[in-house]
Amino acid sequence: MPWDEAPASALLTTPSRNPIPGQGTEDPSQQNVVLRYEYRGAQVVEARGAYDMESTGPLAAALERAAETHRKVVLDASGVTFADSSFLNLMILTHRTGKLRVAAPSAQVRRLCEITAVDGVLHIHESVDDAVAA
Repeated sequence: MPWDEAPASALLTTPSRNPIPGQGTEDPSQQNVVLRYEYRGAQVVEARGAYDMESTGPLAAALERAAETHRKVVLDASGVTFADSSFLNLMILTHRTGKLRVAAPSAQVRRLCEITAVDGVLHIHESVDDAVAA
């Protein structure tokens, strides 16, 4: 049975036909943003938005390029509004290079790391400056 868009949009609305907050919106301000820049000899990858299996591709590519060219890679996770196991797996894979430091994780990322006990494995810092200095 082919996918029909009409029932899908009905699932993302309340009975009054208003969108469920955070679901199915096409607001450009809610799109993911990945920025990569050099800072004090480290490569910083700044992630903003929600990351799941469908949206981690650009972030994965940025982290991979950063790890190829720099001995320190800092993931600025302060702007991450949602992260699932795909995001967690990406952090662990990058950590295995020995280069990753996670800076200023949002509450969502911090909670994900805590409940999976990855916070004891990853190098998590309060700020980008702290992560670069480590």
